[in-house]
Amino acid sequence: MSSTIGGNIRREREARGWSQARLAREVCRAAEVQGDPVGRQEVSRWETGRRTPREWLPLLAMALGVPVEALRAPEKPAEAPLPTLADFLPDDDPLSPLSARTGRRVGVGQVDDLQKRVHGLRLADDVLAGGDLIRPALRELRSAVRLYREGRHTGEVGRALLTQIGELAQVAGWIASDAGQHEEAERIYRLGISAARQAEDSTLAGNLAGSLAYQMSNTGREFEGLTLAQAALNEAGKEAPPTARALYLDRVAWAYTQHAKSTQSARDAQPAMRALGEASEALSEKASDVESPAYLYWVDIGELRVMEARVYTELRRPLRAVPLLRDVLAEYDATHTREMALYLSWLAVALVDANEPEEAAAVADRVIRIAADVASERTAERVRVVLSRLREFADVPEVAALLSDSGA
Repeated sequence: MSSTIGGNIRREREARGWSQARLAREVCRAAEVQGDPVGRQEVSRWETGRRTPREWLPLLAMALGVPVEALRAPEKPAEAPLPTLADFLPDDDPLSPLSARTGRRVGVGQVDDLQKRVHGLRLADDVLAGGDLIRPALRELRSAVRLYREGRHTGEVGRALLTQIGELAQVAGWIASDAGQHEEAERIYRLGISAARQAEDSTLAGNLAGSLAYQMSNTGREFEGLTLAQAALNEAGKEAPPTARALYLDRVAWAYTQHAKSTQSARDAQPAMRALGEASEALSEKASDVESPAYLYWVDIGELRVMEARVYTELRRPLRAVPLLRDVLAEYDATHTREMALYLSWLAVALVDANEPEEAAAVADRVIRIAADVASERTAERVRVVLSRLREFADVPEVAALLSDSGA
């Protein structure tokens, strides 16, 4: 019975577009009680059937505006439910506040300081690699979580802290993934998704989920990556800022592409192409009244063209990929050495597919020289991919010389 009630509670809550935290507040308001005797975690326990609402059931019905019987009624079987982010939350939520907070009072000033440090780390990631930043990133994240859990703060300040923890988790997760620490990155991303959902920031939650989906798609978990990328897009909805929606669609396109490769099926190629087209359409709406978050400053037409070229490369369509990559690289900031090496690696592979081994070897040589000074597992993996593809032309003198020099 508790699982039936839980499913009904979740269905009614999601029909209203409420988060679990919002429902908890509405229940407390209906009960006319002070403080927060019911929180997000309690609502989560009700919805998953781990606990029965009992005396809270009439108040739940009042908050949701439905009869109590509607929450007790057997659930109707769902038809092809959309994936949600709820299944990707941490098993044990490390963001739950301590029962007795003895720490110092946390105010807006500390939140502003944290925001500046998060932004500084984000800018550092533009020019430094994961191996250089992983320690300070993890240190900042642990400190931010401790500040939220142990500090004394108002609900408004608490939500602001959760937002910054979510943003910090996105950066730290990306850094950990770049350093090759994929399990650590996944834990960080899941923590960030939880923080963003508690802060009721669906755009940030979608960004974090998309980053985790991207890692899954690149590390042999293509089906999970596709499911999560779609969940990020679905949960954010059409109300998401255009830039965010473009990014979600980009990651859906990549997830479809990697899934197509893993299954050796062309069936996912068309959905990937459609997602790319929709991403461009979304970005063209950038001048709309919906303001994009500052942390998506890097999402522009150039980034979409890079993803488009990468998708074409993975799908073995070099005639489309090569011109796109050349155009993007001609305008790219050379100080972003990691990205320069990554984009050049895609060009090298596309040139191999275009039956241009001599030029591919010249580009690969640039990739190897740049990657040698970058502490990034992403670039190291791309070097391995490029060299592996070049072996198909090992009898070409330029390729043979490169393979010999690199010890491949």
